[in-house]
Amino acid sequence: MADLTHARIRAGIWHGEITGRMPERLIVTYQGRIIEGLEIEPHEAGTSLRLLLPREMISEGAQTCLIADADTGETIAEISLIAGVPVAEDLRVEVASLRAELDLVKSVLRRLAMEAEARGAEPAAAAEAARAPRPARRKI
Repeated sequence: MADLTHARIRAGIWHGEITGRMPERLIVTYQGRIIEGLEIEPHEAGTSLRLLLPREMISEGAQTCLIADADTGETIAEISLIAGVPVAEDLRVEVASLRAELDLVKSVLRRLAMEAEARGAEPAAAAEAARAPRPARRKI
């Protein structure tokens, strides 16, 4: 099985280093189309791969190109590019969502800590802690 050990993109060219059993034939696809031009260079430590990324891959949103074993379909490498204004907005929304989830987790942990502390106290204190209002859950 081939393992991708190092990858980078520079000036529109993807470079990858593969170790392990190299498949006989590799295939590169982008949006269901086969992409030509994968350069394969074996060396002592493994195999170097080099691919000029298709121009249409440099577009807004998330774009993914796959390098796979042509015989088994096993994915060897996944090349992803993310670009454009919508991505920045998506990331801000995701960060806001994560912050809201973190606030929810913090409130649940505080409540559990209070309940645990109350169980260690007198039974009346435990009953009072159980009746305490719990924070409302926020929809995310």
